[in-house]
Amino acid sequence: MNAMMRRAVIATAAVSMALSMAACGKAGDDKKSSDKAGDTKSIGLLLPENASSTRYESFDKPFIEAKVAALCPDCKVKYSNAEGSASKQKQQFDTLIAEGVKVIILDAFDAKSTQSWVKEAADKGVKVVAYDRLATGPVAAYVSFDNQKVGELQGQALVEALGAKAADANVVMINGDEADPNAALFKSGAHKVLDGKVKKVVYEASGEWKPTVAGQKIGTAITSLGKDGFQAVYSANDGMAAAIITQLKSSGINVPVGGQDAGIDAIQRIVAGDQAYTIYKAYKPLADSAGELAVNLLQGKDVKSIASSTIDSDTDKGIPAKLLEPKVVNKANVQSTVIADGLYKVTDICTGDYAAACAAAGLK
Repeated sequence: MNAMMRRAVIATAAVSMALSMAACGKAGDDKKSSDKAGDTKSIGLLLPENASSTRYESFDKPFIEAKVAALCPDCKVKYSNAEGSASKQKQQFDTLIAEGVKVIILDAFDAKSTQSWVKEAADKGVKVVAYDRLATGPVAAYVSFDNQKVGELQGQALVEALGAKAADANVVMINGDEADPNAALFKSGAHKVLDGKVKKVVYEASGEWKPTVAGQKIGTAITSLGKDGFQAVYSANDGMAAAIITQLKSSGINVPVGGQDAGIDAIQRIVAGDQAYTIYKAYKPLADSAGELAVNLLQGKDVKSIASSTIDSDTDKGIPAKLLEPKVVNKANVQSTVIADGLYKVTDICTGDYAAACAAAGLK
């Protein structure tokens, strides 16, 4: 090969290499652009715990996944459960953002701790739907029940369970976790009804949403007040109510106890006469609304057609909100509430130990 030909080959190779590098650079730029755009087909779902209530795994998660799939067949729900740990939930939240997820449905384990991470997410264009409890920070929308009303219904149901004895009754209150804004609303609503309709709230403490803690607190109440020192117990949820009822039974005390969440075990206790009532918050409408809000946000649509009212948090005002109506469930209306709605079948409730009680209650 002569010198002229060698120079031509080298020049051709150089041009080819330059074009190849330019193409690689463009591909890299495209990837960076895609990464920056984020994951437009995934919705994060972060639920708070699975110990004191079975509802999250049994109802909320599958209902939300089903609604998202119906509205956006090629969308994916990326799910994690905090298992009762605020720090674990923060890590899960950060992971979703790092993966490029642009919408997160968040049921905060500790709603007061979320302000900085929700703010950071919003600054990155990530929309947060506060689910069931109102997280602090600039959330894009909120869906829950009227939690003040939940507390009022709890208080009224307890008064009705006491009947004619209500005016002379002393009541023990075992509230939810003080870090949970919903717990404060339940407590406030219950006091709104109980104060003035019962003789006195003689003992009040936080059960921290933990059955073991609630059992310890009712034990303290029994020790300090005596077996005849109270005539009813308000429990903020069914998980704590179960532990309270066990402790009362072991002490030979039979007084009305109420709860919340309409868990299958609570319905069975109601049918058996061990628990006076629960509060039924229909999970499917709640989950469906969350799924609709998340898909609308993912697709850049307005949420006000779904969240038509507004609510203020400790940090932000005018948050688009959808608030659903809760219901009381007692022995008289088990058939017309949780069974009629398809939440449970009679066969789910009326297992061997409860068959006779179900028959007496007329469940069919």
